[in-house]
Amino acid sequence: MDPVRTAIMNNRFVAIVEEASATLHRTAHTTFVKLIQDYQCALATPEGDIFAYPSQSGVHAFIGTPLQATLALIDREQLRPGDVFVTNDPFSTEGLVTHLMDVTMIRPIFFGDELMAYAWSFVHASDIGGAVPGSISPAFSEIFQEGLRIRLTKIYEAGKLNETIKNIFLDNSRLPDEIWGDFKAMITALSSMDRRLSGLCQRYGTATVREGQHAVLDFAEAKAREVITTIPDGAYQFADYIEGADADHLININLEMRVSGSDLWLDFKGTDPQVPVAYNFVCGKQAHPYLVQAMIYFILSAAPQTPRNAGMLRPIHVEAPRGTIINAEFPAAGGSRVASSTRTYDVILACLNQALPERLAAAGSGMVGIIVVSALDPLTGRKRVSVYNPICGGSGARRGMDGIDGVDTRFGSLKTVPAELNEIETVMRVRRYGLLPDSQAAGQWQGGAAVVMELENTGLETMMTVRGMNRFLLRPWGLSGGEAGRLGEVIVNPDTPQAQSIGKINVLHLKRGDVVRITTPAGGGIGAPWLRELARIERDLAAGLVTPARATAVYGVVFDDRGAVDTPASGLRRAHLAAQAGDRPPALFNTGPERATVDAIWPTAVRATLARRALAEQSSRRQTILGAVLERGRREGRMVDETLLDQYYREAVYEIYGKYQGAAQPA
Repeated sequence: MDPVRTAIMNNRFVAIVEEASATLHRTAHTTFVKLIQDYQCALATPEGDIFAYPSQSGVHAFIGTPLQATLALIDREQLRPGDVFVTNDPFSTEGLVTHLMDVTMIRPIFFGDELMAYAWSFVHASDIGGAVPGSISPAFSEIFQEGLRIRLTKIYEAGKLNETIKNIFLDNSRLPDEIWGDFKAMITALSSMDRRLSGLCQRYGTATVREGQHAVLDFAEAKAREVITTIPDGAYQFADYIEGADADHLININLEMRVSGSDLWLDFKGTDPQVPVAYNFVCGKQAHPYLVQAMIYFILSAAPQTPRNAGMLRPIHVEAPRGTIINAEFPAAGGSRVASSTRTYDVILACLNQALPERLAAAGSGMVGIIVVSALDPLTGRKRVSVYNPICGGSGARRGMDGIDGVDTRFGSLKTVPAELNEIETVMRVRRYGLLPDSQAAGQWQGGAAVVMELENTGLETMMTVRGMNRFLLRPWGLSGGEAGRLGEVIVNPDTPQAQSIGKINVLHLKRGDVVRITTPAGGGIGAPWLRELARIERDLAAGLVTPARATAVYGVVFDDRGAVDTPASGLRRAHLAAQAGDRPPALFNTGPERATVDAIWPTAVRATLARRALAEQSSRRQTILGAVLERGRREGRMVDETLLDQYYREAVYEIYGKYQGAAQPA
């Protein structure tokens, strides 16, 4: 198909999915879908490649998500117009569903007797049962605790609703009416895509529409390859940590990115095995957008006209070993898988920063906390479950630009619920919601500011869960002399004698009058702070985001007797700071003192070797052995090399299993 016709067909396809996405948005019932916009819909070829995906509403994390494994479960000979399938099972769908709460529907689209496409949609269901309201606790150890799990099945057959399947979902939810409202919004969006694509077939003919599907996929692939060729050939390595449910539980994400021409390989070997907490997800055999989101965003930033479809993923090849935290096996819990996907975003970004001398961006805040509140409704006397708000800190500094205050670009598609609505729908009163002064990581280009939210419980007793919290132990990294970002913090009853810092929230019970203050992490800076323009510092001083004390200590700003910036004196002071730093260029990454302490015991290569060895064990033994070896390293506190690792490993295996397995005692 010629380029002009390809562009026309792409615009037609995109118009169809944008209309459906807007329809779903406007007809949804739960706050999490209609205001936060955690939903989406798209069109896929009969072979399972998404060829049209919206950009004006909904989430962008699943551009090009693979349907092939899920469609293989369908007997195509039995498909009929009006069929709609539903599932929320990550394992049988090979990661089409990334956690149980993303209830997914698929509808075949026929024109006459010919199968032309599949319409796909999902919503994040605010509750599908499970051990806690909202279905998600980061501390859950297996998927059974997270609620209902349904393999692919028909909820509509030839247009007729299967009441049994409907009731299975509704009978297991704490919000049955609202959940069914979201489901109907999905079904309406699927019908809209069916109707509009059929109209396109009637206008252009099925052959042209089918040719157009493949042409837009090929076009996206070509654009992606153009961008990848701008990355210098070579191998680039980085590792970072997810902070687990326990204070000392660090989960390693290890990546080697290799580039050759227009192809790119992301090799995650050396990443930790799946964990008995809810940070796991399934990515299957193909390049999954939830795993490689940083690459998708890089391609779209470099070539904004690239069609948003599965063609972008064709040049990206992934090695994500089965049984790791990013490609988990049954029955791994995955409600808080956003923490893991965020860290894969960071390690890919770090590799790109090594490859591209002009740099891209420092690490962002590295988390999004999704707050869920459960309390008795004072009007009905029944327990009400509400997804309160997402909260994330400022992004990392960007090439030639500051970071974005209060918003990490990884989560830019999620919207904020107005405080007034939260106070109507829940028993929580918003006492403070704003940016934190002096929280921007210093640099020539500084990171975005952190967010502070203070909530007061006005009900009798309230339970709060927050999934996705991270960067409370290890800072977001800065680049090329920029400061590492700040850590997150949660304090219950701040500014009182009962104040208590509790770290990340898993499940928090609040009495009437209790206040919880959540302060997010914030992204890193780029470049030496004394290179920052004085005019920018003066602007931040005027806005109250930087205090005079920090401006002096970090940026070398000198103030006169009237409190105004003394430009000549500041210039001398900043020149002195530059001279103190010397001519030696700064390290590319500033990971902060906390990460330096970890690396002093576990160098990146050795930590990856440990993960690979643990993954080679039987699944029931992996975490036990891994935990024992890591604890030995912490206890002894010296740098572990390959020889010492082998000793620790053999001794741990013998101590735990030797007497039962007949293993020889280590020398």
